[in-house]
Amino acid sequence: MKNLTLSAIALATISGSVFGTMPAASALSWSWNYFGTGVAANGTFTTNDTPNDLGFYLITEITGTRNGETITGLQSAGTPIPGNEPFNVDNLISLNSQQLTGDGFGYSTSEGNYSSPFFASFLPTPGYLEVFSAPPIIPGFENLGLEDSELPINFSATIITVPEPASILSLLILGTLGPLSLLKRHKLSKFTQKKLEKVS
Repeated sequence: MKNLTLSAIALATISGSVFGTMPAASALSWSWNYFGTGVAANGTFTTNDTPNDLGFYLITEITGTRNGETITGLQSAGTPIPGNEPFNVDNLISLNSQQLTGDGFGYSTSEGNYSSPFFASFLPTPGYLEVFSAPPIIPGFENLGLEDSELPINFSATIITVPEPASILSLLILGTLGPLSLLKRHKLSKFTQKKLEKVS
């Protein structure tokens, strides 16, 4: 029994040192939504798990809908949505009271439209706006047509899943299965030994 206990401890130590080096998940999932006069959008974000010095996370993926249209893609950071040049998006989100920057994020929809919610600090009462551009798209923010808009919105986003470190999970699994496996093997060898004694 002493050997069994030592073996279990050794297995737990080895598995901890091996699996403890596994990297933790490096993404967060968020739920987001905004609404205003004639507009409603919601969905999920995937971001990195480490905020910058100002508390902002980088959005890497987006899903959802805007006014019933499926969101088909995230605008690349450092580029403007078509029709709102030269205002580049930065795709940053935070849990601060101001959740978006003045650059905001951008996305496309299944109908060929583009949207970019952002924080407008230049307003008399700072708040969120959404720039929306629809075909026919003429480059340049000064060329907003009747099909385009820049509307006040209420915006909100929250983290919905926080990844657990892989090392904790692996230690729990191996810490439970390792000793059980050794105990079963130990019992089996005693049973086999008794059978051999009977035969001889």
